[in-house]
Amino acid sequence: MTTAQVDALHFGLIGFLAIWGIVLVPQLVLQHVRFGRVLPGRVVTTGLVIAYASFALAVTFLPLPSASGRRLAQTVQLVPFQWIADAQRAAAGHGITVLSTTAFEQMTLNVLLFVPLGLFARLLWSRGFTGAVLLGFALSLAVEITQLTANFGTAPCQYRIFDVDDLITNTTGAALGWIGATLFLVLRSAVHAVGEPARRERVHLTEAR
Repeated sequence: MTTAQVDALHFGLIGFLAIWGIVLVPQLVLQHVRFGRVLPGRVVTTGLVIAYASFALAVTFLPLPSASGRRLAQTVQLVPFQWIADAQRAAAGHGITVLSTTAFEQMTLNVLLFVPLGLFARLLWSRGFTGAVLLGFALSLAVEITQLTANFGTAPCQYRIFDVDDLITNTTGAALGWIGATLFLVLRSAVHAVGEPARRERVHLTEAR
């Protein structure tokens, strides 16, 4: 992980703490008004969503460039799976394995970045597989367009490449997150199904006494 990425994570943490600090009190008040008590699960869920959004935005758009910053030699990359050729070339040139290259690391991070989105789509928003994949693709495309336009003209120059591989890996991450969440739900249901007869037997014995 580069120094720039670490700095972005620091800003993401600051953003999370600031936003959650603003949201938390109104949420607690609303829960007391509606339910007469605090619902810890909903509070934690809100915190997780805010944390994910804060860190994802930070690592995607930070650090911002300066007006005198170095311009990109390439601004658009439209060859699918170009990261594979880049990783192989870097591995051969530096005598390392493909898994140790920056291209492979970047690909992995792009996938992992959208895994939580797939988890949220399944567990929180009850989206199907197609819905989760389309959501991942749409958000990734929005990010790439923002980068292509230099944050819609608010940045002094384009400082991130519009990369079709990012679309592929981000969407893959959302799909993997949805699959992981579905497997978790299936496993949880199976565990409950196995434990239910024993629970009923204990209730029956208690009532018989």
